[in-house]
Amino acid sequence: MNNQPEYIQLESGETITTLKDRLSFIRGKRVLLIWPEEGTALQRKLDLVLLQREARRRAIRIALVTHDPIVIRHAEELNISTFETIGESERKRWKRGRTKVFATRWRKPETEVEPDELMEVASRVRAPSRIPFSRWTIVRVTALLLVVVAVLAVMVVVVPSATVELSLAQQDIVVTVNIVADPNVTTVDVETGVIPATLVRIELEGSGAISTTGEAQAEQVGATGSVVFINQTDEEVEIPAGTVVSTSAGTPIRFQTVEDVIVPAGIGEQVEVGVEARGTFAGDIGNVEAGMINTVVGPLEDAVTVRNVSATFGGETRILPAVSEDDYRRLRSAVLQQLQTQAFLEMEARATSDTQFIVPETLRVDEASQRSDWVRYSAEVGEITDTLSLSMRVVVEAFMIDEAFAQQVARARMNIPRGRVIIDYPSYTRGPVSYDPQTGQITFDMTGSATVAGQVNTAMLQQRLAGLSVEDALNYLVNTVDLAEGTLPQIVITPAWFGQMPLLPVRIQIITDDGE
Repeated sequence: MNNQPEYIQLESGETITTLKDRLSFIRGKRVLLIWPEEGTALQRKLDLVLLQREARRRAIRIALVTHDPIVIRHAEELNISTFETIGESERKRWKRGRTKVFATRWRKPETEVEPDELMEVASRVRAPSRIPFSRWTIVRVTALLLVVVAVLAVMVVVVPSATVELSLAQQDIVVTVNIVADPNVTTVDVETGVIPATLVRIELEGSGAISTTGEAQAEQVGATGSVVFINQTDEEVEIPAGTVVSTSAGTPIRFQTVEDVIVPAGIGEQVEVGVEARGTFAGDIGNVEAGMINTVVGPLEDAVTVRNVSATFGGETRILPAVSEDDYRRLRSAVLQQLQTQAFLEMEARATSDTQFIVPETLRVDEASQRSDWVRYSAEVGEITDTLSLSMRVVVEAFMIDEAFAQQVARARMNIPRGRVIIDYPSYTRGPVSYDPQTGQITFDMTGSATVAGQVNTAMLQQRLAGLSVEDALNYLVNTVDLAEGTLPQIVITPAWFGQMPLLPVRIQIITDDGE
């Protein structure tokens, strides 16, 4: 018996019937029954008597934790341990309950007169009969032999047991079915693989905005500044107006001098002159940092060098943004894409089961239902603005398919061999979905797979095998059970000398390769 007891907390008003049910899961242990703090339970002595009998039948030793004086008194009369707390039950020794609760007819009160005491005064006393010793010996030997024979007979019936191990046949079944989802049908056709498709419609509104890309007019102003020419010779150098200088980093930006100047003779002599960006270099591109203009373009490049000691400034490109036809198309396409995505999510949310799905390829805007006042642009084509916004309401529709219908078709096409059953839940895989806008039909492949195995009726098999010889049992199993190819049943008899299957069917244990 385990040292650690099982604890059972009783409810107020607990009955012996419910308590016996709670004890039905326990055997061969110690059980501590804890009475409720408020109220009480099982106050009748009969309740404790029935509890003690149930505990003895299950090889359970019981003890009580209670403060109820009535329950404590009945427990003492039945020799059942009672404790004030759970801790006390762990420290003190538990009593063994009495095996006999009520007095038998032979245990009479001491005050009652025994019949033998009245024999001396009886008017007629019959002498006790005596059986001769030899006869008595024969009776005892015969009774002993009968008992031995009965015990042996019981042992022959009850003691032998057998374990039969079977490896049942297994088979993997895989089937792929082409499914056609048709919005014009309402029932599943297993033969043709046609299932219903449901058209889902949803009305919603959205908006968007983009920067305009059109141009209404453009104006450019050239940047201006000054540069310093430095003489690299011993002679004076004449710099005519229109001399070109430029930057050297990245894309060169060219400037022209605005007047004629002469650089004094002598290496290092210098003169400052104004410059201006013109032509294609007009606009804000001509605004360069100090020191960026460092190249002389033309015949004077070896005679002088050039530097701008300060940044050029004033270059400006004036482009006025306007709405173009392409802006209309781009914005409409973006808002429609946004609305279709939103519609797809809302349609999926309307699905009533995990097997329902929306076919993205069938998402479309119902142009026929769209009204002219549902589309509102913030500006007309050609209107000067840097932002174009659009607000529109549309009806989006798509087809919803319940994949459970396709799984139903695949399950029906598996053709499970007779006598075998699916041992695991079938798995299904949906292939790519294609949509034909002309017919409105949606097609995809549904692959179903399952593992099937032979089955046995354990109760019937136990009945058939009871009492057979091992050889006959093996022949019966080989000829009637769907065994895995190349395997034979394994039969183990206990005790081994018994030589045949037990007479009691319940003493035969059937074990299959799936553990049953």
